[in-house]
Amino acid sequence: MAYSLAVLLSTYNGERFLAEQLDSLLRQTRQDFIVLARDDGSGDGSRALLEKYASRHPGRFHLLSEDRVNHGACASFALLLETALERGPELGLESACLMFCDQDDIWLEDKIERQMILMRDTEAGDPSLPVLVHSDLEVVSFENEPVAPSFAAYQGLDIERNRFIEMVVSNLVTGCTALINEALARRALPFSPDAIMHDWWLALTASAFGKVAYIEEPTIRYRQHDANTIGARRHTTASITRWSHWSRLIAGAANPHLLEVGRQAHAFLGQYREQLSPRQRRGLQLCSLLRVRAGVLQRVVYRIARNL
Repeated sequence: MAYSLAVLLSTYNGERFLAEQLDSLLRQTRQDFIVLARDDGSGDGSRALLEKYASRHPGRFHLLSEDRVNHGACASFALLLETALERGPELGLESACLMFCDQDDIWLEDKIERQMILMRDTEAGDPSLPVLVHSDLEVVSFENEPVAPSFAAYQGLDIERNRFIEMVVSNLVTGCTALINEALARRALPFSPDAIMHDWWLALTASAFGKVAYIEEPTIRYRQHDANTIGARRHTTASITRWSHWSRLIAGAANPHLLEVGRQAHAFLGQYREQLSPRQRRGLQLCSLLRVRAGVLQRVVYRIARNL
């Protein structure tokens, strides 16, 4: 049987929620997909549970060989992506798209169907165009009780601010909602060691060389608990006095997150310099200054980049 989609799943100590996530995959209205999974060195029964599902659904679930190495989410998903591309014919994949799946969420039953429709519409008959499709999420509690109907609203995200330079300084793509085509996968690999997360690196690549498309409605129930790698935090609007503004501006401490953003921008520029437009190169050169351990400079660069 030929498949048009590979769902890439990385697990790490996720046994308590994993079965619910896997069952939500098996309930999808569109079933022409395989699950390619890797356990990232768990100390619980995550690997054994994956093996159980693989034995129950032969041909549907494929597990990477056990190595007991903990690479972290970004590198683990990179391994899965590379494996899907290398072993595509063996796995029955034909011009495949690829989705990223976390271990603790619940997919709505039409997630794959809706996102694949938007993928084909966005490609518009040109599968060589790098495309990333993502969506909003419903935020739920540990017990799968509603917390917020829209992750974007809950986080205060402005999804319309998705130009390339805006993507460089602020990631708008939640990886567990992401669907990419093969053209984007091949363009984005290898991920730099300075990539903050796989979804951000893919979003940058799609924004620079292709298209990013968004579904405003949730496709996932996004579970919040004490082991979330990133998670959702309610957005609050700060009341900024003149004194607090200037006290932050003159503060000398560098922001650790902006240091990471600067390193990622520098790495992206180094990997794609010859393929980028002059405007994109200038934006990345500016954002690379965020690597400097000077709080004042970071804040100035960040504000300039946000308003280019």
